Amino acid sequence: MLRRDRQIRTQIQQLLDAALFALSFWVAYQVRTNPDIIDLFGLAAQEEPFEPYAVLFLVLIPVAPLILEAQGFYRRPLLCSRHTTGWLLFKGCLFTSLVLVVALFLFKMTIPRWVVVWFGFISFGMMFAKEELLRWARRSQLAREQYRWRVILVGTPDESRIMAEELEAKSPEEVEVLAALDLNESPVARLVELLHEHSVNGVILSAKHVYLEQVEAAIRACELEGVEAWLVADFFKTQVSHTSFDDFYGWPVLVFRSVPEASWQGVAKQVLDFVGSLVSLVLLAVPLGLVALLIKVTSPGPVLFRQRRSGLNGRPFTIYKFRTMVSNAEQLKHELAAMNEMSGPVFKVTDDPRVTPVGRILRKFSLDEFPQFYNVLRGEMSLVGPRPLPVDEVKRFNDLAHRRRLSMKPGLTCLWQINGRSEVSDFKEWVRLDLEYIDNWSLWLDLKILWWTVPVVLTGAGAK
Repeated sequence: MLRRDRQIRTQIQQLLDAALFALSFWVAYQVRTNPDIIDLFGLAAQEEPFEPYAVLFLVLIPVAPLILEAQGFYRRPLLCSRHTTGWLLFKGCLFTSLVLVVALFLFKMTIPRWVVVWFGFISFGMMFAKEELLRWARRSQLAREQYRWRVILVGTPDESRIMAEELEAKSPEEVEVLAALDLNESPVARLVELLHEHSVNGVILSAKHVYLEQVEAAIRACELEGVEAWLVADFFKTQVSHTSFDDFYGWPVLVFRSVPEASWQGVAKQVLDFVGSLVSLVLLAVPLGLVALLIKVTSPGPVLFRQRRSGLNGRPFTIYKFRTMVSNAEQLKHELAAMNEMSGPVFKVTDDPRVTPVGRILRKFSLDEFPQFYNVLRGEMSLVGPRPLPVDEVKRFNDLAHRRRLSMKPGLTCLWQINGRSEVSDFKEWVRLDLEYIDNWSLWLDLKILWWTVPVVLTGAGAK
């Protein structure tokens, strides 16, 4: 994992752990003052409120993660043994409890001794439960599909073999090597074919024994595809302009990036996607049910339309929409090919005869797109991003530069959605808007697009 990504993950963990230690102290105090617990253990009554002790949060919140860091808790492998995790947590909770005792002495506070004891046990239990939950999440099929780094190695066979062995030893759960390519024996065109076949997150180039012009051609191919190229630059002493310098499990690399790099804004975008999609599905449960019932009683066929679309880096996923066409719409598509109004590989027709009467209403107000909140919740889509195209349309791209729109997770809405939607008839203009979004992305831009989408959807502007 790149160092910046590791740092962000570690900081998120530290914030969560600090909150859990603070919560553990509050719970320990509430347990100690519970009348049933007092009677059960024959303890002296404690009637003083918790508020005077809240100042101890100023100690626990910064100190607990520092103690865990000192124990090597955040440097251990993601899926290390439970014994190792438990032992590190035991030491961390023990030392944090001792710091709590010292803080009570320095602040000249008197607190029942059982609060400190229960704090140690409760904090250990909460932290261990959190680690078990994360272990389960990391081992899930969805996590492996969404968060595992899928890479192609480019270099001599010996270099690729050594790198693959080290990656397997250092992080078998996080990185998956899908292919290896020797540019001395194979053309760059073969690398492009591998990118299309495997939907990778990045290409790792070792250029010690490869001609620089071949490396340059490989990086240019990755740039056109919107795929990160990581040049293992252990023979360089300085950085190259328009790149970022990082380390990949100890190897110094130059990252040639044409998409936004990992940042706290990116983390906030993921949180916004998860919370926004979950809240939307809950609030819209009844309206969505009514729409589904309306489709069922007015047109034969399934309620939901499922189709394979190209997601991040071109990886196929199943998109969900309310069915707005007759059930055999895909079979009738070739008969309408001459009516296509969109240049390029995309198919768009005004007054499409396959659309049902109810479907026209759903399409006008984008109600047919609402099931895609489930795709956002699964991590396959984002609230804001380039609209996902069918896999067969992506395969027909006549300009490989258009594939860079696949370098960000597809979204429910985008600049194209709020700039006329179906009124945009030139696919190059569509791509231009998507690349403008990618090149200028920020969390603030996402929020503005979401805000602008509301009136567009409510008025049905640009819909056909």
